[in-house]
Amino acid sequence: MHRDDAPTAPAPLTDIDLPLGDRRDGKVRVSYALSGERTGQRLFVTTDRLSAFDRIIAGVPYKGQVLNELSAWWFAQTSDIVANHVVEIPDPNVTIARAATPLPVEVIVRGHITGVTDTALWTAYDRGDRTIYGHRLPEGLRKNQALPVPIITPTTKGHAGAHDVPITCDDVVAGGLVDADIWQQVQDAALAVFDRGVQRGRDAGLILADTKYEFGLDAAGELMLIDEVHTPDSSRWWVAENYDRRLAAGDEPESLDKEVVRRALAAADFRGDGEVPSLGDDVWVATTARYVDAYERLIGAPFAYADYPAAPRLRDAVAHLE
Repeated sequence: MHRDDAPTAPAPLTDIDLPLGDRRDGKVRVSYALSGERTGQRLFVTTDRLSAFDRIIAGVPYKGQVLNELSAWWFAQTSDIVANHVVEIPDPNVTIARAATPLPVEVIVRGHITGVTDTALWTAYDRGDRTIYGHRLPEGLRKNQALPVPIITPTTKGHAGAHDVPITCDDVVAGGLVDADIWQQVQDAALAVFDRGVQRGRDAGLILADTKYEFGLDAAGELMLIDEVHTPDSSRWWVAENYDRRLAAGDEPESLDKEVVRRALAAADFRGDGEVPSLGDDVWVATTARYVDAYERLIGAPFAYADYPAAPRLRDAVAHLE
């Protein structure tokens, strides 16, 4: 979606160096431990890095702001379902949060059968599997079709370039990854948050096809929803208006997420190994537009583009925490 007030694409925020301790780097976020009155809290900077197939692919301007602000909105919208880690949002790209011990599984809830990655539901179904992640799926499903009911398909977390590994819900407990009572809380919360996302998406003219959640425990052992919620990075958002027509024609849904990037990489025979192919600047401009479009549809308000270059703004916003 073109916006007349959208600024010319600046250089993306791909890294930041702040004078804070205990720096930790994720695919998209950089975090630091806070001290003094904020001991027990961490500062998260959401960069513009885009990951796919468990690799950093590119920097996409304003993507980090979309993720940070949209997640903050969703955390507030779902706080009646499950506690979350958010304390404060001092900058469009920054979240101050309660420190958490992340659970060692990613919780993917799927309402549709789709995807192109090795862990995608459609990938396994298309090669003939019918019991996937412990769920028995019916014959005759088509790519991008709705499942009879949403299902949870966990994976282990790949670190340092390793790929995520599909497991079943039973494996989570049997393998000692998460205690049974906590895992039950996780599943109940994940399905309820997903349903909230489906409802809000419907109101916004969007379909929440699937999404990834991360959970953690605070110092007292309380379960919290952490990381991000229902963003174009963690979710597949499809435009509802033309979904049925595209499905009937065998076309891919119109998506407001990074699935278009995944498909372009897969078409170039890239699935996470080897050199990342060049996709061209037009891909990243279009990706920014899709992310902003998803934000505006879901929140129901215009996106306020933050100032770039981002590093000086970020340093000013957190200077009082040094």
